[in-house]
Amino acid sequence: MLMNSVETIAVNNPARRALQRYYEMAVLTRLGGRVGGGRVLEIGCGSGYGTKLILDRMGAATVDAVDADPAMVARARRRLQRYNDAVWVECGEAHDLRAVLGAQDATYDAVFDFAALHHIENWRSVLAETARVLRPGGRFYFVEVTSAALARPSYRLLFDHPEQDRFGAGQFLAELHHHGLDPAERWKTAIGSDYLLGVAERLT
Repeated sequence: MLMNSVETIAVNNPARRALQRYYEMAVLTRLGGRVGGGRVLEIGCGSGYGTKLILDRMGAATVDAVDADPAMVARARRRLQRYNDAVWVECGEAHDLRAVLGAQDATYDAVFDFAALHHIENWRSVLAETARVLRPGGRFYFVEVTSAALARPSYRLLFDHPEQDRFGAGQFLAELHHHGLDPAERWKTAIGSDYLLGVAERLT
């Protein structure tokens, strides 16, 4: 499900970018380390600000980024054009990365999700794809909005999200285990249980 106009404005503003840059990236780096020289995939790249941080702050050598919204893909390509061949941005659904990116098994050293999965009805399939394309020992970095937040009146009034199969923190972590992604103790919740941040390793 694509973001509505209100959420599009909300995620493309300086406050959201500051949160992502100074808080989320700091937590993810502390929990999972940098990905220096690695080949990285970003699910739901939006306007490409997270992709830029993965390159500049996390040290990725290359990033393949995918988003279902053509308008966001166009914005991301403009933002990231100075990185030349280090970035590939494609429009498509993250539950079939072979079709969108030609992604083979065990292709990536890391996969990033900056609050994209809660927009996707078949989020379980996306986690399965994440596990498939990660190499053994690769890491899945995630920031997600839980069902607790989505149930709040403010979210329901302002934003559009899938109504079925929403996940809480426990459900999300259990699904990671189901697909061979081990978060161990590398996760935390924030603002009560509204947000979940963490890093899971692809088991060998």
